Amino acid sequence: MEIKIFENEKEIGEVAGRFYVDFINANPSCVLGLATGATPLPVYGYIAEKYAAGEVSLKDVKTFNLDEYCGIPQDDKNSYFTFMRENLFSKTDVNPANVGFLDGNADPDEESARYAAAIESAGGIDIQLLGIGRNGHIAFNEPGEEFTGEAWKVKLTESTIAANSIYFTDSEMPRYAMTMGIGSIMKAKKIILIATGESKAEAVRAMIEGPVTPHCPASVLQQHPDTVIYLDRAAASLLK
Repeated sequence: MEIKIFENEKEIGEVAGRFYVDFINANPSCVLGLATGATPLPVYGYIAEKYAAGEVSLKDVKTFNLDEYCGIPQDDKNSYFTFMRENLFSKTDVNPANVGFLDGNADPDEESARYAAAIESAGGIDIQLLGIGRNGHIAFNEPGEEFTGEAWKVKLTESTIAANSIYFTDSEMPRYAMTMGIGSIMKAKKIILIATGESKAEAVRAMIEGPVTPHCPASVLQQHPDTVIYLDRAAASLLK
């Protein structure tokens, strides 16, 4: 793991965003693994800003997202597909035909096989972007007794439901999601994980300095050959 510490999330967004812009310009048909939630927003904002300025094009980039809710349509206002469309896809020239997304309403086993085959057919993920949960989860892979494999249907924990239900102001939050498994995530050629805020400090310490254990899913990144961790000072505050 390579650890990079910055003053705040704005600085991380600029540095990580510049890395992505430079990487896309050097590899126009690259394959990006994307994440949702508040963590990647500064990065997506930076990329969109540079696209608007004519400094980068995503027309040949292929994308695969980590997860999607079950039980709601893809165009629901709270779906992760809608999140990506609003925060990146509609603000750049990403080709809709190059967007890979899990279908939360498909047969889980068939969907897992389809997604794995689609990623392999694209040549594998060049850079996978991740955040980390307060309990050390990555994607929707919660603490458990073993590391997961390919994409699978997960029952969301009460803590995850509590954290995400703020977005479901006029409907009930789904209790299940399809998520990329740890095995799939670890196949990415490079992984970038971003963590900000004091609330993530315990999870960050467990991920970096603790044992590799499925009780802290993110700790498996210690075994990845090319992982870069971007932290603000609050998230890094408990590191030795």
